[in-house]
Amino acid sequence: MLDQRLLRDNPAQIVEGLSRRGMDVDLEGSQQLAQRARDLEQQRSELQAEGNRIGRQVGERIKAGATPGGEEVKALRDEGNRIKHRVAELEEQERGLEQQLREQLLGLPNLPSPLCPDGRSEADNVEVKRWGEPRLGTLASGKPLQEHWQIAEGLGIVDTERSVRIAQSRFVTLLGQGARLERALISFMLDRHTARGYTEVLPPILVNSASLTGSGQLPKFAEESFRCADDDLWLTPTAEVPITSLHRGEVLAEGTLPLKYVAYTPCFRREAGSYGRDTRGLIRLHQFNKVELYWFCHPQESEQAHEQLTTDAEGVLEALDLPYRRIELCTADLGFSASRTYDLEVWLAGAATYREISSCSTCGDFQARRAGIRFRDGGKTRLLHTLNGSGLAVGRTMAALLESGQQDDGSVVLPEALVPYFGADRIVRD
Repeated sequence: MLDQRLLRDNPAQIVEGLSRRGMDVDLEGSQQLAQRARDLEQQRSELQAEGNRIGRQVGERIKAGATPGGEEVKALRDEGNRIKHRVAELEEQERGLEQQLREQLLGLPNLPSPLCPDGRSEADNVEVKRWGEPRLGTLASGKPLQEHWQIAEGLGIVDTERSVRIAQSRFVTLLGQGARLERALISFMLDRHTARGYTEVLPPILVNSASLTGSGQLPKFAEESFRCADDDLWLTPTAEVPITSLHRGEVLAEGTLPLKYVAYTPCFRREAGSYGRDTRGLIRLHQFNKVELYWFCHPQESEQAHEQLTTDAEGVLEALDLPYRRIELCTADLGFSASRTYDLEVWLAGAATYREISSCSTCGDFQARRAGIRFRDGGKTRLLHTLNGSGLAVGRTMAALLESGQQDDGSVVLPEALVPYFGADRIVRD
C-alpha cells in the first residue's frame, strides 16, 4: 500500500509513478480525505493535551488543599470529562476517514522503481541475458520435436479427460512416472534452496482475506481466486500470500534480517480472461504446484537481495540444464505489488519458444505496509522490504524437461542432477 504521508505531502510523486505504469489517476478525493484525517488528528492531539493539563490542575488543586468534591475541582473534572467525550468522537471520525482512505489506497498498485525501464506494453520489456543452447530442429529420425502434452500422452503420464470428469477443464491428473517426476522436482528444488540458506515452510493453503489483502491480491484480484462459500477462507494463489502473513502485524528483532523462506504449495487460480490460451498441457492450469522463494530484508539491502533471489531461481534451471533468458519487465507490465521484476523464461523445444517459469520481484515496503510488518532499527521501528519469486513453477519445469529430453523412441532423458530424486535417468512408457 502506498504511504498516506506521500499522498498528503507529495501527491505529484504518486501521479508520476502511476503514469509510468500507464495509469491516469485523480487523487483529489483521496487527498481531501487524508487532509481531513490529519486535521482531526491535530484537533484530537490538542484536546488530549488540554485534557492532560486539566488533569494536572486537578491534582495540584487537591494537593494545595482544595476539597476533591468542591466546586473548583468539580468544574475542572467536568471540563475534563467533556474533553474526553469530544476526543472519543474525534477518534471515531478518524477511524471512519482512515478506513475510507485505506480502501482507496488498497486499490492503487505499487510505484515503479527508478531502475525499472519505462514502457507501454510487454513489447518494451528488456532482455537482460540468455543461458544455455536452445534445442532446435528435429529428432534424429527427422521427425519434428513434439510439445510436452504430446510427449506426456505418449508416455501415459498425464490424464486430462478423466480430470475433467473429476473437476473441470484446466485440471490434470499425473500418473505413474509423471507423478514421480513432479515429486522429484519438488524435492530437488526444496533441497537446493535449503542448502543455500532458505528456511523451508509448509504453510496452510487456505488463507483468510487479511492474508490476501496483505500480499496485494485483495481487493483488486478477487475474481482470480477461489473462495470457500461458508468461511472467510480462500485457496491460495501462491505461497507468497501465506508467507507474507507469516509475520503480519509483527515487529521483527534487530539483527534477524534477512529472513529467507522457501515453500512448496499447490496453487489455485481461476485464470480469468485466459480462456482459449494454453488449453492443452501443463502451462496454464487452475491447480498447479510451485516452489516459492521469499525474503524479508532491510531496505538498504533489497536491491542486492533481488539479484540474489533471481540468481537462486536461475540456479535451478542451470542445474537441470534448461536454457532460459532473463527479462526485465517494463513499467507497463509490472505486477500489482511489484516495483521491479525479472521474469525468467524457459525454452520449450517442442513449441520453439520461451515461456515464463518464474517472476522475481522486489516490492519495497508496499506489502509490509499493507501487512503491518516492521523491524527494529536502533531505537525506532521501520517498515522492511519484501521480495518473492518462483523457484520454480513445477509443472512448467516438467514441460520444459519433457520437450528438451525427448527421444526418437518416445522416451525422455532426464538431467543428471534429477536422477537421484527420480530414481532413473529417463522416462519410458510402462
